Amino acid sequence: MDLIWFLIALCSIFAKSHVYTNSWAVLMKGTPENIERLTRKHGFLNFGKVFADDDYYHMMHLRVPRQSLQPHYLYNVRLKKDPEVFFFSQQFRRIRKKRQQNFRLNDPLFKYQWYLSEDFELNVVSAWALGYTGKGVVVSVIDDGIEKSHPDILGNYDPQASYDMNDNDDNPEPRYTLKNENSHGTRCAGQVAAVANNGVCGVGVAFQAKIGGVRMLDGHLTDLIEAKSLNFNQQHIDIYSASWGPEDNGKIVDGPSFLTQEAFIRGINNGRGGLGSIYVWASGNGGINYDNCNLDGYVNSIYTLSVSSATERGTVPVYSEPCSAILTTTYSGGSLHHRKTVTTDLRHSCTSSHTGTSASAPLAAGIIALALEANPTLTWRDVQHITVRASRPANLRVNDWHINGAGRPVSHYYGFGLLDAGMFVDLARKWKPVRPQRNCPSLFQPRGKCPLLDLHVLKWNVTACLRTRNWISSLEHIQARLTLSYIRRGDLIIVLMSPSGTPSVLTTVRQVPLDKSHKGYTNWAFMSTHAWDEEPSGEWALKIVNIRGWSSTGILSKFQLQLYGTEENMRGRRTERAVVQQCSVLNSDECIYPLYKFENICLVSCPPRYYEWGSNSTDSIRLCQPCHKSCQTCFGPWENNCLDCPPYSTLDLQLGTCSAVVYPWDHRGKIMDDVKQSTTMLGILVGGLLSLICLCWVLMWIAIFVCKMPLKLRFYWLGA
Repeated sequence: MDLIWFLIALCSIFAKSHVYTNSWAVLMKGTPENIERLTRKHGFLNFGKVFADDDYYHMMHLRVPRQSLQPHYLYNVRLKKDPEVFFFSQQFRRIRKKRQQNFRLNDPLFKYQWYLSEDFELNVVSAWALGYTGKGVVVSVIDDGIEKSHPDILGNYDPQASYDMNDNDDNPEPRYTLKNENSHGTRCAGQVAAVANNGVCGVGVAFQAKIGGVRMLDGHLTDLIEAKSLNFNQQHIDIYSASWGPEDNGKIVDGPSFLTQEAFIRGINNGRGGLGSIYVWASGNGGINYDNCNLDGYVNSIYTLSVSSATERGTVPVYSEPCSAILTTTYSGGSLHHRKTVTTDLRHSCTSSHTGTSASAPLAAGIIALALEANPTLTWRDVQHITVRASRPANLRVNDWHINGAGRPVSHYYGFGLLDAGMFVDLARKWKPVRPQRNCPSLFQPRGKCPLLDLHVLKWNVTACLRTRNWISSLEHIQARLTLSYIRRGDLIIVLMSPSGTPSVLTTVRQVPLDKSHKGYTNWAFMSTHAWDEEPSGEWALKIVNIRGWSSTGILSKFQLQLYGTEENMRGRRTERAVVQQCSVLNSDECIYPLYKFENICLVSCPPRYYEWGSNSTDSIRLCQPCHKSCQTCFGPWENNCLDCPPYSTLDLQLGTCSAVVYPWDHRGKIMDDVKQSTTMLGILVGGLLSLICLCWVLMWIAIFVCKMPLKLRFYWLGA
């Protein structure tokens, strides 16, 4: 027993003692030769100056143990007696702790939020550990309303991010029913920003972000309401989270109408001060109906960031739809045996049964909110680029993984993989803004009509607009616009092959008796992200497979390949250098040279819509100043200082000005067709009605004329 107490006491003494190393800080003055002489005299190795402008040196002695409980007596005495040594200190270990937040959360359901655990590789806790919780970022859930009084939402609720489009007032509360069918928006909102450490339900991914809701799904939904919802308060809201779309029944091909399409373009051009609103979209739940999300025009848009689902076991949920437009994946529920997501519910309650891709999109929106706190200068395209790089196959299981030409694994079920919050935030802190978007069209017009039999293959070479201002070095989005007729649309498989051999399955078979439509596709823009960062020049191929063979046929009348990307070689881009840094002094109006001041942060370079102002002098203030509102990038504040223009605007190289944005009213080819059909029908109806009125008027006057005739003349005239 005495021995045990002795050992405990000894350990206690050792624990409180310094652990000395074999390094010294030594102050010596003189020429480099003199310093070298003194170093050899005492047997040290010289690792250079501690400070560039002073004479403290980092010395190390190889004959001294790396760890010791006592300072080295002999060498310290020798240094003390040397008149040329003005100061010395043998270094000892110091205990320092990271001042990171303690995530022992008291929310009762946090322990059931399995997808936030480090075991599931979403790595949200890693992002929290870096100090990011979504503070200063605003997210709005576009849905059926949000229960703003819920105790797990109230603390983060933002009235400026909320509105009721159905009733035209500023109260986004859902309509309460016995079946609680309007709980969708409240559940999604809790996933994004449920308050932490308040003893209620669980926590949101971005639990210090501001959360709002736009009620628009619980009423008569129109193109106008969708457009107003997606552009609501776009200078205040950073991220719009949407978990809805056309019916996932495996039968229809539908998407945003022209006002909503314009709302998307206005959002990415003007939202967030020109950096672009971020639209996060659930990929759809029509898997059980053999649906494909490329036939959903919201998921299929280049302006939305489409999110798919994985179960806790890393498998594809039964409801999940495949398509080449999916960018990333987060967790959700699966079958009855899989755990689902925990979040807020109506009537101040909680739920552990939220599921579907509806639950995946808000998790991604929360992760993006963490990244925007780390770097508020990210553009909408920067966010998509970082999403591609911060998504990993992890443990996601499916048999269609392939490596694209830029070396990135990609899948039609998972996009580029499971979104890693820690990696996302780390990349966001280092990210340099991507160069302006370029758009290169390539039209293939068949000679006459191309019959579609069992297999039809088109091959053509693309230069990617070489030697023009639209030349693309690195791909982002691809759109394949098709106009074709077919006896049974659901029998077609359409595949686009890039020059690097990356396949994008644009549509899969939609099983009979679901999609039996004979309408085919009218200028439908199939979108793919699978060739992201590839070099687009070379031979492309389009394969159209008819599974019915010779028993059914169709006609391909038009095909256009639309390439989007940048002239920068994104495959070779490095992100080691930190782009975003804190200002040199708290509340300072200046940054350390050569950084530029942007709001409350310091940047190596200014984001799009801003130009770098200030001289190269170390005494000069350097600022990011706003461009003219018509410019995407510029070198000054005036209208004729533009270097690049926003999408759908054209640069005049001589004047340095950008044209007004021309919106693609006929974006899908269906809108104007509908208008023309409606106009024709209206003309037929109105014309027919006028003709009938005229006929009745003529007959009436004939009857009056006959009635006024003398009786003999009347009989004579009628007999004649």
